[in-house]
Amino acid sequence: MRKYSITRKALRVYAAYNPKYFPMLFLQTVFNNLAPYFNLWMSAEIVTALYESKGKENIYRLVLITLIGNLLIRVIGAALSRSVNTQLEILNNNEAAAFNRKTLSLDYDKLENPDIRQHRRNITENGYINYYGVVHMRMNVGYILQEVISIAFALVLFVEMVSLIAAIGFRLISILLLVLLVASVTMSILSQSLHSKKVGEAWNEVGKLMLDENRLGRGYDLNGMDNRIYRQQFLMDKLFRENAKRHLETFTYANNKDVKYIIPVWLFRRLSELVSYLIICLYCVLGAFPVGGVIKYVGYLANLTNSIGSLFYYLQEMEVNEKFLQVYLDYFEIKNDMYQGSLAVEKRSDKKFDVEFRNVNFRYPGAEQYALKNINLNLKVGERLAVVGMNGSGKTTFIKLLCRLYDPTEGEIMMNDFNIRKYDYRQYLDIFSVVFQDYHLLAMPLGNNVAAAASWDTEKAERLLEEVGFGERYVEMPKKLETPLYKNFDEDGVNVSGGEAQKIALARALYKDAPFIILDEPTAALDPIAEAEIYARFDEIVGDKTAIYISHRLSSCRFCDKIAVFHEGEIVQVGTHEELLQDECGKYYELWNAQAQYYTT
Repeated sequence: MRKYSITRKALRVYAAYNPKYFPMLFLQTVFNNLAPYFNLWMSAEIVTALYESKGKENIYRLVLITLIGNLLIRVIGAALSRSVNTQLEILNNNEAAAFNRKTLSLDYDKLENPDIRQHRRNITENGYINYYGVVHMRMNVGYILQEVISIAFALVLFVEMVSLIAAIGFRLISILLLVLLVASVTMSILSQSLHSKKVGEAWNEVGKLMLDENRLGRGYDLNGMDNRIYRQQFLMDKLFRENAKRHLETFTYANNKDVKYIIPVWLFRRLSELVSYLIICLYCVLGAFPVGGVIKYVGYLANLTNSIGSLFYYLQEMEVNEKFLQVYLDYFEIKNDMYQGSLAVEKRSDKKFDVEFRNVNFRYPGAEQYALKNINLNLKVGERLAVVGMNGSGKTTFIKLLCRLYDPTEGEIMMNDFNIRKYDYRQYLDIFSVVFQDYHLLAMPLGNNVAAAASWDTEKAERLLEEVGFGERYVEMPKKLETPLYKNFDEDGVNVSGGEAQKIALARALYKDAPFIILDEPTAALDPIAEAEIYARFDEIVGDKTAIYISHRLSSCRFCDKIAVFHEGEIVQVGTHEELLQDECGKYYELWNAQAQYYTT
């Protein structure tokens, strides 16, 4: 059983998501196996009664017992099936939640790591190939339970049959037939194992091609504007045809393999069934059991030999699945290495949190070039800091370091004379409200989006939406804060424009009421004049909070206490708007004059 160690480990993890599921599945499987054996037993009794002319009343009673028994089996089976399906739904939901919790618990640098992102995609995509992974394991466990219980029931009747045969004595011919039966069952198992291995490999190749087709399909924007403008369907049609050709070739190969290796499996199973018939008919003639026993014991022996073969098939499938389970388990074993800190962040009513970057350098994992170089900057409580620069100059990376989504490669960031790494990580994050340039709103009610919580303060949320300029749109919403955003889950959902979505994101940042508020180019969807108006209004709303405005457009600069100009990962200038404009050779002067038409009258 060493080779199933990965499966056992994965099964313990998976079963813990809902401990009730597998016990309920076991009960259902036991009960479901009663039905065919019950019917075989009763059929044997009815045939014996007819053969021995035991009278109509006796036969009617046996038929009635059969009908009532089948009715009870169906009713109880349906109830068990419903319970198992309910527990499976809970299991699937809990497993998905655990998978997402693991993702959300990872350090941010790991979430951006291409290898880890691909690892997560691999787990999802493995499921597209014969459900490989935990779903394949669950299904195989169910099949194995089915076969094991079937074998257990069949063995009980097999022992009964052997004891009846032994009572009248074994014959030489029966011993030879028993040897032939064991040999045919053994060969059936071996050929089944070979079939599983060879055919499994071939169908895995088909699965990989299907995976390529799925990726190709997801990359094809059927309704997209680009598709219509550039007539991309011709390129995609060519790719689909090439993939379909490879699919057909691989499918044909796999199908031929299946036929080739299934023939001996079928022959040996039929041989074992034939031998079973001969043994049972022989001893029926010799008087070991009544004529109805032929139906009963032949059925049991057929189930026994088929179940043994199927059991080995599913065990082989379990072994094939282990490499996919290992991928799943490895994801849960990814370790976080960012120091979480233990120093409590003071809850200061004066919001006095002074921050200083000291000789900070940063390079993204796996990158050769530094994204930030020799960053030195002080940020005092209540200040307005504008961070400006061209695309790719390091502005967003600067904010990621400030919010401790990453730690500096070299240097340190201090807050109130302590390295920010020493502060409790969760508490440190709580002092920031950020509207990132790639922010997201959820397909949930507006109130949930503003509060970023399950409940909200209606008066506060409505006031903030009004202050950020969303008031006119809000009045039109029929359900106010209960209005669902987007139509993903609700036909009454409301679609909002890019500018309106940005205003909701701004309201969300203000609702958190954190000491630091950071806007990382959140107004990119607005025209420059509207952007300037938003920033001017937002500056009034921020009050005594420390605010950082990041943009490659300069509408936020005039009312800021300090401007940091980034260029190629370095801070090349620091000063006020007026001071920086005095330097006609400086980067800020160049940027301002390139955009001045938008901000001067």
